[in-house]
Amino acid sequence: MFKIHEFSAPSGELATVCLRVRDGALELVADDGAWPLPDGALPAVLARFGAPFDDAAPISEVARFSISDAEMLRHVRHLAGYDVIARDYLVYEAAGSEPLCAMSATVSAALLHLARAARS
Repeated sequence: MFKIHEFSAPSGELATVCLRVRDGALELVADDGAWPLPDGALPAVLARFGAPFDDAAPISEVARFSISDAEMLRHVRHLAGYDVIARDYLVYEAAGSEPLCAMSATVSAALLHLARAARS
């Protein structure tokens, strides 16, 4: 499993949101359940909320996740000069497309919404 976001739950405990590939499909896993993502949800969310990834930005790579032979997701951390705490971003890379980057909290919330709505 690939952790894309971690936050403090209302109970005060740490909660996580992860991605995994199950039976050839991307699935979102949170502390309260697991939901298959609709086809194309991840690239659509990154296209909507992301921006082109700046290769010159000073980042530290946290993890890599191979979604398929043509798609990869990276979890990176960036500390801008005006920030006190580093921020977590997801970088989506697909063959033939420009890499897109968005804050992991934003991507996580959008994917949770889509996955839960598709399940209803």
